[in-house]
Amino acid sequence: MTNQNVIVSDRKPILGLKTFTVSVSNSPLFSNSFPTYFNFPRRKLLKLLEVADKNNLVVAPKITSLIDSMRDSSPTRLRSSSHDSVSDNDDKTSWIVRFPSALNMFDEIVNAAKGKQIVMFLDYDGTLSPIVEDPDKAFITHEMRDVVKDVASSFPTAIVTGRSIDKVRSFVKVNEIYYAGSHGMDIEGPTNENSYDKSNERVLFQPAREFLPMIEKVVKILEEKTKWIPGAMVENNKFCLSVHFRRVDEKRWTALAEVVKSVLIDYPKLKLTQGRKVLEIRPTIRWDKGQALNFLLKSLGYENSEDVVPVYIGDDRTDEDAFKVLRGRGQGFGILVSKVPKDTNASYSLQDPSQVNKFLERLVEWKRKTVGEE
Repeated sequence: MTNQNVIVSDRKPILGLKTFTVSVSNSPLFSNSFPTYFNFPRRKLLKLLEVADKNNLVVAPKITSLIDSMRDSSPTRLRSSSHDSVSDNDDKTSWIVRFPSALNMFDEIVNAAKGKQIVMFLDYDGTLSPIVEDPDKAFITHEMRDVVKDVASSFPTAIVTGRSIDKVRSFVKVNEIYYAGSHGMDIEGPTNENSYDKSNERVLFQPAREFLPMIEKVVKILEEKTKWIPGAMVENNKFCLSVHFRRVDEKRWTALAEVVKSVLIDYPKLKLTQGRKVLEIRPTIRWDKGQALNFLLKSLGYENSEDVVPVYIGDDRTDEDAFKVLRGRGQGFGILVSKVPKDTNASYSLQDPSQVNKFLERLVEWKRKTVGEE
């Protein structure tokens, strides 16, 4: 059978219009070797894309690559064959050996921290709170909030998140910590006196301030262009934005990805990255959670200190930037929160927020015990 290429043109923004431009090439229906262009109504194009997918046709290489990446980072099905099951078990066992449980290796972690200052960095979604269908309902438990307060009273502590500071602070409701929102592009210090703040001044750093009007404009555009896709949600995180697709039918992921990419064509200073069932749009500046970690260590007076042990706990691709920084410094530990094997630069693992809670509780208990022994 002759391979057919159905290509959605990405030469210019195409969604938000009533018709799409599509080219068809290498098809037995057309004898010439050049692409043939057609205009299709939106609903008809979506139907054609579904048919193309079922018949192994090729849909826009860039979009296909993005959809594959969306599926890889957001698995919706488990392998069912016994052979695959055995292989998966072997892979998980091997992965656990490489990235052992931080609970099982707790003594090793605290032994490395004896006589040194631990600084805690915590992601929010999937780390302190469970991943939920509605991002606006990603609440932490009372137990987790209490342990975060205890951690903050024992160590300099920061929450580093893709969310806006206002949103995550409304969830956490703890004032004694640092907040680094928008993937570290918006950093604020504690809102009350904190003995760990060497300068005794509130930290405020916004390296992407000039992008604020652009982000607000793109948020409005995407809200309008995605409102016809059931389950799609656009979240304004101040210096970046998220397009959540956790509640979107997988058959519509292609359409949603095309919406996002078509809008970004007009905004070359913004880049598209990915999280867990979320597309992230950020400024193209050299700043991420790893840079935020370094900035906070410097603000706390530990930039070149050999007596500091940074501990970063996170579950997302964006947390890998912080894990890489820790490996580069040769100090501290990255702890990945995941129930399944993933490529990571972390040193240890935890399975879910409940295990994060247990680890933090043990860390606070260890600190109190060591202070009592001094």
